Amino acid sequence: MEKIIRVAKGEEKADLVLKNAKVVNVFSEEIYESDIAVCDGIIAGVAKGYKGKEEIDLTGKYVSPSFIDGHVHIESSMLLPAEFAKMVVPSGTTTVVADPHEISNVMGLQGISFMREASKNLPLDVYMTLPSCVPATDLETSGVDLNSYDLALLIDAPWVLGIAEMMNFPGVVNCDAGVLSKVKLGLEKIKRIDGHAPHLSGKALNAYVAAGVRSDHECTEPDEAIEKLRLGMYLMVREATGARDLEPLIPVLKQYNTRKCMFVTDDRHPKHLKKHISNMVKKAVKLGVDPIKAIQMASLNTAEYFNLQKLGAIAPGYKADLLVLNDLENFEPEIVIKDGQIAAKNGKLTVNLDSLKPPVLRGSVNIKYLYHDDLKIKVPDGKTLAKTINVIPKQLITKCSLEKPVIKDGYADSNIKDDVLKIAVIERHKATGNIGLGFVKGFGLKSGAIASTVAHDSHNMIVIGTNDEDMYYAAVELVKSQGGKIVVENQKTLAHLKLPIAGLMSDRPAQEVQEQIEQLDEAAKKIGCKIDEPFMSMAFLSLSVIPELKITDKGLIDANNFEITNLFE
Repeated sequence: MEKIIRVAKGEEKADLVLKNAKVVNVFSEEIYESDIAVCDGIIAGVAKGYKGKEEIDLTGKYVSPSFIDGHVHIESSMLLPAEFAKMVVPSGTTTVVADPHEISNVMGLQGISFMREASKNLPLDVYMTLPSCVPATDLETSGVDLNSYDLALLIDAPWVLGIAEMMNFPGVVNCDAGVLSKVKLGLEKIKRIDGHAPHLSGKALNAYVAAGVRSDHECTEPDEAIEKLRLGMYLMVREATGARDLEPLIPVLKQYNTRKCMFVTDDRHPKHLKKHISNMVKKAVKLGVDPIKAIQMASLNTAEYFNLQKLGAIAPGYKADLLVLNDLENFEPEIVIKDGQIAAKNGKLTVNLDSLKPPVLRGSVNIKYLYHDDLKIKVPDGKTLAKTINVIPKQLITKCSLEKPVIKDGYADSNIKDDVLKIAVIERHKATGNIGLGFVKGFGLKSGAIASTVAHDSHNMIVIGTNDEDMYYAAVELVKSQGGKIVVENQKTLAHLKLPIAGLMSDRPAQEVQEQIEQLDEAAKKIGCKIDEPFMSMAFLSLSVIPELKITDKGLIDANNFEITNLFE
């Protein structure tokens, strides 16, 4: 502290001085020219005339706080944390608040510990919130059931910022004791309770907020966002691979107070990581949001919400996490500074992370022996119409319709002509033998099948296909690889991304993973798929907390009423 004080007073040289910078001040909401003195990774002073052991003249260039992602599931990138950091740090993200919800559903506390250990020694601060809904509901089988006593083992850790998205909002509103015990745990420790409440409104929403939930990232339209802002909630504006809500919410950001708004990415594939929070700032500004307010949303607002007192601004005593920008239009950092050190230049990481090795995890794909007949759907006498999941492009929400599958010898099969395809969710944690069977519309497959062990939230194996033989083949191949994503046709593999880490993540470099994802997408198109992100869309068809119709290993789910429903009408 004494050294920083001497540097701040100008009595001692700083480690680094950024000279003649256009400082983006997110406190006063102004831009002015100044020097920034850095000492021991901390900003010692913001004033003219500082001297440093190293000085960088930034005449004409802007310096802003680096960016923070307020809610992300790193596992959804299918990358280990080190590979994730390689992708996002060069674009200006130096802090993320990760919810290890995905791996927790597979491996519980062991999964959280794995993510924590794998996130150390990175040029990226990885804070976490503890998963609140493992499993999300009792309508599915997860690998683990985490209760408040389990979460209490980690809640006091300084890297834990609160309780993650409380998806079971009916449990909160209806005073479920187990659900409220997790909320109370966070509140007792004065830590945040994140929300997840699509379309919750009126008095029920008031009850949800009164319980202590303070944010939501599921708003897809202005009226919903405005109602939640009025009740004091923080609005997490999401741009994920499969759900892009920024543009629909721009009217809110232009008209209302943005100090309770922040940017989050939630779930993103590798190809959408290089342009991370920076691209959200750029898009918001292009659509009419004031640049300083957009930067606030990407830095100070998020830091204040999570009580990260030394992050999110350029001021004495704050961490020297900074971005050097050529303009306030493109938001592509020329230099990324993390803890006072240059971490990236001109879009490339300057720190070598190749020597980092994650801990070892056990295998996680454990299914009961699968027979071809396990995929057959018996049709009740006199029934011809099946409740069918209708996919909505770029949305997590689905619709329900009544469709006619092909019925032969008393069994229902895919109706390829009308795009009514069979879907199966196979329990893969405890070898229970549970298999949920149904139909989905919107993928457009003309042959073959696609399958994945990434299926929110319990991450059981999910398969969509035009015929049982290819569906069976795809499932068996994923067991052999201990997880992954696959496209097959005529019982031959067209593309296969292996995900041996919890069935969620690859142990390969980001570039290689991205290439294999592209191969999967191309192979899916080859067999007729008409959805741009088929595996992301498929992964959310088992998310039983998002309306309207979903499917888990326990069957077809009426997500509006949180209950299992009959397949045939």
